[in-house]
Amino acid sequence: MAAIDDYRWLVSDAAQPWLSLAQDELSLDPTMQVGDVLVKLTSQLRRDLSANQTHLVIEQIDLRARARDKFGCASEMFFTRKGLEQATDEQLAAYKASRFRAEQRLADLCCGIGGDLVAFASRGKTHGIDHDPATALLATANARVHGFSHECCSVTVQDATEFPVGGTAWHCDPDRRKDGRRATRGELFNPALEQIDKLLTQSNAAAVKLAPATEAPVAWQQNAELEWLSSRGECRQQVAWFGPLARHPGKRAATVFCASGKQSSVVGTADEAVPQVTAVGRYLYEPDAAVLAAKLSAVLCLEHSLAAISPGIAYFTSDIFINDLALDRFEVIDVLPLDRKQLKAYCREHRLGRLEIKKRGVDLSPDRLRKEIAGDGENAATIIVAPMQNQNRAIITRRISR
Repeated sequence: MAAIDDYRWLVSDAAQPWLSLAQDELSLDPTMQVGDVLVKLTSQLRRDLSANQTHLVIEQIDLRARARDKFGCASEMFFTRKGLEQATDEQLAAYKASRFRAEQRLADLCCGIGGDLVAFASRGKTHGIDHDPATALLATANARVHGFSHECCSVTVQDATEFPVGGTAWHCDPDRRKDGRRATRGELFNPALEQIDKLLTQSNAAAVKLAPATEAPVAWQQNAELEWLSSRGECRQQVAWFGPLARHPGKRAATVFCASGKQSSVVGTADEAVPQVTAVGRYLYEPDAAVLAAKLSAVLCLEHSLAAISPGIAYFTSDIFINDLALDRFEVIDVLPLDRKQLKAYCREHRLGRLEIKKRGVDLSPDRLRKEIAGDGENAATIIVAPMQNQNRAIITRRISR
């Protein structure tokens, strides 16, 4: 197992030639299997490096490749597997940073490898705190990779609950667990709920990062703004905004980002009843995962005059085309009964060989259904299976890109 001295070596100039060598070897012959390259590379590195140093070099190359979706500077940054998994991607981190005042000092408690930290540093003086020495070391190195000096962005090894946040805005990720899984129950938070509440009494200019499925304490639901953030097609996190950072205290928000940087937000209270229809309109809509997690489907339906095709089913319809990042959009081509024989004949007739199968409220395997009904042609369709008017329907659609 790598020790702190091994991580100090990893972020030093001494490790750079080996990191470059490993990257070059992996990209030298794209026809070789990655496993074969790694065996050769490990043997080569072990002639000059310790077992721990060799492991860290090879691990960094793998983690940097995995981090490309999250960070533009991934090829120069430093990661642990756990740290990369829990790190906020730079698009969401930049958004979160924009909600803090530039002139206010900011503390990033439980900063991890620095996904949020480097974004916070771009808006003003920021201090990171993490209890793990190796993680704090990597966060410091990542701040330097992004061009931030010690005066602008510093990191210390400390218990987050002991950091004096009075007069400071702060951000905290409390659900970092030893087993690597994110906690969704308040009693499992680390720092614990009561410790976070104590920090809030010192300074309520705060944001607490939570897993999307976390049920926030009742007091937080009443006084904070709970916002679910979605990027790269998934709901990534929930943030509880407190005090002056809460734009809509006591309400929920869902904010969806696309690759271009555009965003769309829905704000309101938890789901109420959604109007129903007896027939599918020209278009079918599915709310983004952040909207569903925030339970704001009814608010979105009201905003766009949408109606549900069935009670409790998150597929909505309208004859009007709606361009909103918070909605996946489908143009309806046909509505058929859920009959495999009929669907197979339909796909064969229309040469539908490339099928996306989506379903809600119906017990079936999309992969199995696809194999059973796909035709031989190159035409594509999205088939949405859901109950409607007491019968399971297969709605043939064309997906419209956002």
